[in-house]
Amino acid sequence: MHRERFYTLSASCPDRTGIVAKVSGFIAEHKGWILETALHAEPAVDADSRGRYFMRIEIRADSLPFMLTEFRERFRPIAEELNMDWKITDSAVKKRVVILVSKQEHCLYDLLARWQSKELDIEIPCVISNHETFRGFVEWHGIPFHHVPVTADNKPQAYAEVQRLFEESHGDTMVLARYMQILSPDLCAAHPGKIINIHHSFLPSFVGARPYHQAYERGVKLIGATCHYVTEELDQGPIVEQDVIRIDHSDSVEDMVRYGKDIEKAVLARGLRYHLEDRVLVHGNKTVVFR
Repeated sequence: MHRERFYTLSASCPDRTGIVAKVSGFIAEHKGWILETALHAEPAVDADSRGRYFMRIEIRADSLPFMLTEFRERFRPIAEELNMDWKITDSAVKKRVVILVSKQEHCLYDLLARWQSKELDIEIPCVISNHETFRGFVEWHGIPFHHVPVTADNKPQAYAEVQRLFEESHGDTMVLARYMQILSPDLCAAHPGKIINIHHSFLPSFVGARPYHQAYERGVKLIGATCHYVTEELDQGPIVEQDVIRIDHSDSVEDMVRYGKDIEKAVLARGLRYHLEDRVLVHGNKTVVFR
């Protein structure tokens, strides 16, 4: 990560010749100083389709003669010519991350520790939970805590309240830090590419509340975790990050649960960082992650 302020341009478009030349030429024309570039060409899946080109470019902010608003206006004709999905962000503007949690503490504790130490240089405007369990812990950190109960009878109202809190706090990203409820399709559709979830990687084999017990009984040899974007289709959103650790017959259920918590924390933290740094580019259900 660079110390100086920089802009991050992330984009994807149908593949063709001259994409890099047009984009880098625009930056050079305005004396822009490129600090870092990552590029990837995804091949076409069949003869009737086109490949997809992905790019992420960091530009030193003080090298350009204008701010982001004017950059967007000047760059728009090039983006339209290339049929490009794109955005540009400013490293000086901290992302606002709203955390949702239920009764499992490990991911919440880890994220707040990374936030407090500035490892995650973000703002956390609030934490939302369907239980009161962590109110004291969250408020001790000086972060507002909102209890939004979720029952079989009030789910539409509860998720409307979650959406209201997220939008009123001007959240950029919503993190489900072991939030054990299924978000409504309306909420998912309202914020595509902004909601991140973490779960064990036993799906679809071991579903339900006790996956590690099921995995132990079946003698699994790997424990993993998956960080992904939340969509209307349960646990089918684009994958951001994954990892695994090996286990054997000597590990108990309690060992497996502990290993699972460790890897869930690490994978969620990495996935969130990639997302916040605009290193994750999504087209359809395809993800390209520039680590």
